[in-house]
Amino acid sequence: MSLFRVLALLCLLPLTTSPALAESPDDSEENSTAEEARVTDYIEMEPDFVTNVGAPDQKLKYLKAAVTLRASSPTTRAAVEAHMPRLRHELVLLFGEQTDLHRLTSNEGKEALKDEAVRRINAVLEEQQTGEQIDDVVFTTFVVQR
Repeated sequence: MSLFRVLALLCLLPLTTSPALAESPDDSEENSTAEEARVTDYIEMEPDFVTNVGAPDQKLKYLKAAVTLRASSPTTRAAVEAHMPRLRHELVLLFGEQTDLHRLTSNEGKEALKDEAVRRINAVLEEQQTGEQIDDVVFTTFVVQR
């Protein structure tokens, strides 16, 4: 092969692209958006919640719960931290409303409480027009003292 042909091939090489390299800018934006959507952020609500539960006319019983919020957007943490006092207030009210201790200590009762906590937290985030929401509430400690 002559020197001229080698130089011509070297000049043409950058003009040919493989399918992996031929990614359009729109494709890279979609990939980065998909990667951001797969983020899992656990946001601890500190300190733990301690509140009285049960019927008002009975002996005092207490609930201690450590709560962690699960979000799938990297921007949710800032919204949650900005509104943490209001979010904690909503959970204190929710926990204090619990009067059926048998239900509260069952798995079904804990799931229902968790679902209601998610609903209330997302309602506050929506009311505050944050454009964010949490995906789940995780109880890392849940103790009812009778």
